[in-house]
Amino acid sequence: MPASVSLADHADAIEEQKIRELDALVLPSALFTMVEGARHDGAGAKLVAANPGKYMMMGDDPRLPKMPEKPTLIDFFKLRFRGGQHLLQSAHHAQKAGYDEKVVLACLLHDIAVVGLIRGDHGYWGAQLVEPYVEPEVSWAIRTHQALRFYPDESVGYAYPEMYHKLFGPNYRPDPYIEDEYRRARGHKWYMTSRLICVSDIYSFDPSKQIQIEEFADVIGRNFRQPKEGLGYDGSPVAHMWRAMIRPTKFL
Repeated sequence: MPASVSLADHADAIEEQKIRELDALVLPSALFTMVEGARHDGAGAKLVAANPGKYMMMGDDPRLPKMPEKPTLIDFFKLRFRGGQHLLQSAHHAQKAGYDEKVVLACLLHDIAVVGLIRGDHGYWGAQLVEPYVEPEVSWAIRTHQALRFYPDESVGYAYPEMYHKLFGPNYRPDPYIEDEYRRARGHKWYMTSRLICVSDIYSFDPSKQIQIEEFADVIGRNFRQPKEGLGYDGSPVAHMWRAMIRPTKFL
């Protein structure tokens, strides 16, 4: 042990490592990343280490910013959606292009499951998460963009992403259910809403740019049905999913 590190500091570091390992066991990857990356002072980490049973049972993790009693979508962007800058930039790109507000909102929410809940089948999870609060066209577009992104459309200048060649290899073929989804979507009346998510998505991220959620407050106000009880507490079929993001370390 380095001479500059006290025994007390060393013990604290061991306890914090135990908590991180526990988080990794009980949390989906997106929520673990949220907790690990949340800004917090040393006091918050020490409180969790001192009483891990309480934070697991209650989920009031002092490492995370406290959510209001009646959380809004904007609150989630500010306090929970680590990695949400990608969504904000996608929506900003769609807005600059002059797309309809439904497209802008769909871009703002298209990867909401990735930044807050889960990675696998994120389009389906994301659509389910927002379905009670948006027009059917928006949730359909979010669900379907998961399939459309693998298929080019020259009519809107969307090519197969070069990044996918690097990630999956040149001969990658999506799962059969993704191919089926794509075929169904091609003839759907809302096809272009979902396709424009892909157009806005692929060119959207600039590490040097910081878009604020307030830029879309009017779009959200007109197109997102915010429950008066707060997201997570309105008794909707997806309220539990929002609560999982409010208190991501709640184990039971």
